[in-house]
Amino acid sequence: MPEPTYEELKAQLAAAQEQLKGRKRGSIDFKVSEKGAVSVYGLGRFPVTLYYEQWIRLLESADALRQFMEENKSSLKLKTEPAAAQPDD
Repeated sequence: MPEPTYEELKAQLAAAQEQLKGRKRGSIDFKVSEKGAVSVYGLGRFPVTLYYEQWIRLLESADALRQFMEENKSSLKLKTEPAAAQPDD
């Protein structure tokens, strides 16, 4: 397979940049990985990837997870959005 030309690479880059423009910051995206797992992008720096059966087990335990998190909220680190700078009065 021949190497892509400069013009082809430039077109691919432009297409990728356009695709990123349409994506809202903070949005969550789903993709199927090369190995057939489901990857969730947008939660952090790296994707969360689990296989179908693992996602089903996790989703079935959603209520128990929510309860556990509420019970342990004081021990959990909470990431909050930085507050907008307030102008001095």
